[in-house]
Amino acid sequence: MNILLRSAKIIDSNSRYHNQKMDILIQHGIITNIGKKLELPKNCKEIQLKNLHVSNGWFDTSVSLGEPGYEERENIKHGLEVAARSGFTKVALNPNTNPLIDNKSAVEFLIQKSSESAVNLYPIANLTQGAQGKEMAELYDMKNSGAIAFGDYNRSVENANLLKIALLYAQNFDGVVLSFPQDAGIGTHGFVNESENTTRLGLNSIPNLSEELQISRDLALLEYTGGKLHIPTISTSKAVQLIKEAKKKGLDVTCSVASHHIFLTDEEIRSFDTNFKVTPPLRSDKDVKSLIRGIKDGTIDMIVSDHNPIDIENKNVEFENGFYGTIGMESLFGSVRKKLELEETITCLTENPCKRFDLPVSVIEKDAKAELTLFDPDAKYVFDTTDIISKSKNSAFLGKELLGKSYGIFANNKLVLS
Repeated sequence: MNILLRSAKIIDSNSRYHNQKMDILIQHGIITNIGKKLELPKNCKEIQLKNLHVSNGWFDTSVSLGEPGYEERENIKHGLEVAARSGFTKVALNPNTNPLIDNKSAVEFLIQKSSESAVNLYPIANLTQGAQGKEMAELYDMKNSGAIAFGDYNRSVENANLLKIALLYAQNFDGVVLSFPQDAGIGTHGFVNESENTTRLGLNSIPNLSEELQISRDLALLEYTGGKLHIPTISTSKAVQLIKEAKKKGLDVTCSVASHHIFLTDEEIRSFDTNFKVTPPLRSDKDVKSLIRGIKDGTIDMIVSDHNPIDIENKNVEFENGFYGTIGMESLFGSVRKKLELEETITCLTENPCKRFDLPVSVIEKDAKAELTLFDPDAKYVFDTTDIISKSKNSAFLGKELLGKSYGIFANNKLVLS
């Protein structure tokens, strides 16, 4: 496919064209020219969009799509279309499928299933067999088949010795180990943040201590073993401080935060709307401010949607019985732009996640492969059901004013516009 992007402001701190408004000519998937007022070649599609900005393709490292096993919530083909129209050229797929992603055949199935998409899908495989936390899964085989990391989705590794062995073993093939930040013994029966607000509502709670104990233990193990540890979707102020101190020690640890954890607080729970039932739970305003500071000072490496489609039968119920999760790909950019500067946002969606999961960091230059996200960072709108592309509609952002919207992507020689 040949396209010419007109008057696109380039956001790429590694490019000589950073913050410049340029025409970008793409031919057969390669950027062949960048300049002012380029001539439109024959058999080339011209793209002109309001306030068009272009960056390297965004990477969401926490996405659930249902398939295999929960196709009524979402499937891979449509889910990757959602990702493309939301601005993502890469997604890391969580292992909360049925069957689970705990063997090489499961990894290969996902890669094959997504092979025709404009979006690159990278499986995160289970760390343990059956996500039971008892026996380590076949990490080396799954790495060779295309898994980029290993962790049991939204389940902490209770057995400290198992995590220790996994961190040691994964060093043999430069593997990244994930550990969900929640101590299973504290707040086991809770589903909201522990606060004065939620106590008044009579809801069982999960204290910040649950997250902080788990992170403290996991960082101690990392210091002992070495290796690469990634802590997904942190949510508390002290968690930021613990990881900041670990990085100062030189430990190879990274972390992410979900967009809803820097946009929403536990005040939302007053509505008893199960779309706000997520894990970790929504925290206090103090925690939100600490998370934002953690992004700005580089402690938090990446921002994710933690996109988790849930069918209406499991969301439109009493709060205690509702499943955890919110969809988030469609709203990620608009919600984060309300809280962060543009370049901070782009770095957390491009360069940082690619570096952590050992994927190429592209640069917008002549002769480079074109893997681009097209967006308007200044579009103001109230997020509603017409903005939801996902099969499931369980969004915590409905009715919220957002800033910034994706136009789509160009990747794998395919143009997808929303």
